[in-house]
Amino acid sequence: MGDALEPGRITFDDKMVVRKAIGEANIPFTYVVANCFACYFLAGLCQLFQFLPARDSVVFLGDANQKAIFVDEDDIATYTIKTIDDPTTLNKTLHLRPPKNILSQKEVVQTWEKLIGKELQKSTLSKEDFLASMKEYGYEDQVGLGHYYNVCYEGCLANFEIGEDEEEASKLYPEVNYTTAEDYLKRYV
Repeated sequence: MGDALEPGRITFDDKMVVRKAIGEANIPFTYVVANCFACYFLAGLCQLFQFLPARDSVVFLGDANQKAIFVDEDDIATYTIKTIDDPTTLNKTLHLRPPKNILSQKEVVQTWEKLIGKELQKSTLSKEDFLASMKEYGYEDQVGLGHYYNVCYEGCLANFEIGEDEEEASKLYPEVNYTTAEDYLKRYV
């Protein structure tokens, strides 16, 4: 996230300070990369400031084709707890990437439309208009909007391979019956 948009970048800069201190102190660790909490991104169909799925219309962020990774908060807790006594995660980063939850905004909306049996009206918010609109918000909202930008316009969560000192949770713990994006959205039908 070295190229994260300001002021949202502060979140990642602060995390890097903590990680550096942990490394310098030789403290054993497991970092958990949870990706998009379903309640913030998935429930609102990746729309800004929406926490329930739309029933009539949706605004696509850009072309809506950038992949993101959506994880139910209970699943985040389950995977995190599994790492506690697992030596394979010691001094590694655990990425939560449930395969059925790696979706674009367009795919999320299509899933929702299938569930409600109705096609939503669609409009698009260009990258330029999104960036211009950020100036209308206070600092705290700009931090969150920066995350939406990096996820939905740049695809920062799914555009890299997991490295050598990293693990992927659904491969490491295949016994976890994670909540799919479709099952998560069913609760709103």
